[in-house]
Amino acid sequence: MSFQSEKALVRAHYDALAKATPETVADVLAERTSADWHWRGMHPFYEQHGAAAVAESFWAPFLTAMTKVQRRQDIFIAYYNEIDDFQSVWVISMGHLMGLFDAPFLGIKPNRRIAMLRYAEFNKVVDGKIVETALFCDLVHLMNQAGQYPLPPQTGMHLVQPGPATHDGVLFDDADPAEGQKTLATINAMIGDINTHQKYATPQEELAQCWHDDMIWWGPDGIGATYTIDRYVEQHQRPFRTQIKDRVYNGHICRLAEGSFGGFFGWANLSVTNAGGYLGMPEGAPSEMRVVDMYRRDGDKLAENWIFIDILHFLHLQGLDVLGRMKAL
Repeated sequence: MSFQSEKALVRAHYDALAKATPETVADVLAERTSADWHWRGMHPFYEQHGAAAVAESFWAPFLTAMTKVQRRQDIFIAYYNEIDDFQSVWVISMGHLMGLFDAPFLGIKPNRRIAMLRYAEFNKVVDGKIVETALFCDLVHLMNQAGQYPLPPQTGMHLVQPGPATHDGVLFDDADPAEGQKTLATINAMIGDINTHQKYATPQEELAQCWHDDMIWWGPDGIGATYTIDRYVEQHQRPFRTQIKDRVYNGHICRLAEGSFGGFFGWANLSVTNAGGYLGMPEGAPSEMRVVDMYRRDGDKLAENWIFIDILHFLHLQGLDVLGRMKAL
């Protein structure tokens, strides 16, 4: 069992992107993607098909705004996708795209300083081509760095978030499959606890089943990062569970693990309704959340969790066009 060819393809794809310009990026993207490449991006990019459309919607504007972009990976893993009974191979990369913020991007004003765009990307590889991609990036986090934070104060903390405490998340070599199986089993047990949390006396008891007490939840801007089970309950879980109602789990498109690391994404993971107050919004119409979770397992429990939520899409469905408001300023 080896994922070296898939990993090599994605690494070559990233190496080529590192040399791309706004004028060449469409051709660069086309080199290693299929003609019908299905690309998913966060608001306002959404779903695109083919290299030219992806370049026009995301990469050309991003490379125009950011000078000397570097990809700084914190996690790089590959394995078979549990969601399709371990038939397809996906490669996951997570980290930051760093550059100098020199020109406007989506109405966000440049500050000519370093900017770190948090990202998580899932690439499905078939017959030597990338045929499907999901690119989640934290645009609210980028706004915050540029001094243009558009939301009410966060319950957690804004940080340029580091990678794993163990500094071993970039698996260019393949890991022992048994370790990935342990990680995936722990993630699935944790998901099960979320869906049956009523059987536990307290949130702390629920979380202690699969999480270390000194867990770190690297949440998206708008919510922020938090540390330890107690503070996670206070700063994320309780606001979410009390200010969100009618929550329906829709499932995932990809879920996998390699070594001590794993993750998933959905489109959308959850259907929800804002019960009033969540992210500063009043009670609203049914909405949805598109989410990435990436994890690090330590022993028999989870230790770190990096979260990406398409918050701008969630707010847009409730009538708040954050990017449109920023462009109008």
